[in-house]
Amino acid sequence: MLSQLVQTSSRQGEIAEVVLRHGWDYMRRLLSGGKLDEPKLPTPAVLRNILVDLGPVYVKLGQLLSTRPDLLPPDYIEALSTLQAKVPPVEWAEIEAVIRESVSRPVEDVFLAINPEPVAAGSIAQTHRATLKDGREVALKVQRPGLLPVVEQDIALIRAIASLVAQTEFGKLYDVVTLAEEFSQALRAELRFTQEATYTDQLRSNLGRSRWFDPAQLVVPQIIWEHTTDQLLVMEWLDGKPLLLAEFAPAEDERSEKRAIANLLLRAFFQQVCLDGFFHADPHPGNLFYLSDGRVALLDCGMVGRLDPRTQDILLELILAIVSLDAQRCAQLTLQLAPSEEPINLTRLETDYERLLRQYYSLNLGQINFSLLFYEVLQAARKNKIRVPGNLGLCAKAIANLEGVARTLDPEFNFSEQIRPLMTDLFRRKLVGDAPLPAFLRTLLDVKNLSLQSPRQVELLLDRVTSETLNWNLTVRELDTLRRTVDSSANRLSFSIVVGALIMGAAIITANAPVSRVVWISEALFAAASILGLWLIISILRSGRLR
Repeated sequence: MLSQLVQTSSRQGEIAEVVLRHGWDYMRRLLSGGKLDEPKLPTPAVLRNILVDLGPVYVKLGQLLSTRPDLLPPDYIEALSTLQAKVPPVEWAEIEAVIRESVSRPVEDVFLAINPEPVAAGSIAQTHRATLKDGREVALKVQRPGLLPVVEQDIALIRAIASLVAQTEFGKLYDVVTLAEEFSQALRAELRFTQEATYTDQLRSNLGRSRWFDPAQLVVPQIIWEHTTDQLLVMEWLDGKPLLLAEFAPAEDERSEKRAIANLLLRAFFQQVCLDGFFHADPHPGNLFYLSDGRVALLDCGMVGRLDPRTQDILLELILAIVSLDAQRCAQLTLQLAPSEEPINLTRLETDYERLLRQYYSLNLGQINFSLLFYEVLQAARKNKIRVPGNLGLCAKAIANLEGVARTLDPEFNFSEQIRPLMTDLFRRKLVGDAPLPAFLRTLLDVKNLSLQSPRQVELLLDRVTSETLNWNLTVRELDTLRRTVDSSANRLSFSIVVGALIMGAAIITANAPVSRVVWISEALFAAASILGLWLIISILRSGRLR
């Protein structure tokens, strides 16, 4: 850990200067090697400004933390959700050098033209419009030059800081070392544009078919793989504007079109989460475009979440329990989602959920902000020291983004009413599948096999019972520990009886035979009893179980 801090000493000085300038005392003591108390975050605004000043890596860290409502209070989540790096565009000469280094052939043989003016600039990359030799319009996402060494340096420092914080109760509770490792992996994945291209292709394939919405209305850009590398992402150009800035025509149909788009986005997201188990984790307004032909485009697929089938099923039930305001079921499902090594007070968790959900009992479904309610459920779990899986935080953040966009498009948007028919269809599909008749026939076949095998199994069981050859294999946890404890107690009791017998024997001999020739026998018995008694007392005291 010390070597890591030494390797990043220059960067550590820059970070310390930023921290001192903004007045975060805890981090100042941490970086200077002072005494550590429990971690205390600065105010949301100060934390946001610190991350912006520290540069692209820490901006990305803040963006990832904004997806973890199970770790941070709502005011921090809100402050970090809009976090963007204040980075000017890179000069065209440097960007051109990255493009030339990335493509396998001369740039002039690949592109007919490249616009040197960037369309957008971010903390990791900037985007330019270009035309391929075959006439296709494409977008070039080019990684900022010299970024990788800085990222590796900052990752090493973040890991070192996480190792220090891990010594506190806060660090142990939230396993900050694992969090730092998750952040490192996520950041490295975003620096590999081939990984983002793979995610984009998978989303494009998954959303290319659906029974909940018209796939033709939702677009994910096509990747031009022959020219895509780790530092250069080439994809089809989609002509449009950010969804919330777009103009809808004709005016009389604007409201119905916006409502249709809100429903489209919600249904597409629930397909990703509940059916595909692979979802776009950052569908904020900047990544949603309204195209000139009336379709909606989903861009920037670098941050995704994955859910295994078990988590999908539990999450679906949890959403239903939240919508139904069922506190008891919410508590049970939360523990299934995030099993804890330490005992959790289920009654207290149910009480916290009951207190939380009681605020919504008198509201109709249209008045409930579902994403806020979902955040509050995760916050209640955090207060009860339950570590919710990180992907669930990504899911909560995505729901918040989508609900915010949907309510902006349609102020009367009712999240709960929209998801109820989807959940009904999901439960039906899980029960009978997409093909009810084959599922029913498979069940009949299983029943038939069971009916044919059961008589034979029962016959074998009765035969073993009557012939006394039936063996039971039982495994009792902690049985060895219990056996050792009982053996120890029995040994001490035996020693105590022996010591008492020796003392009583010596006393009897002394009282009944006060002749000098037998006095030595009583003294020997007293000495043996004293030694054994002293040894017994010392062993009991050393075991720490005197009480």
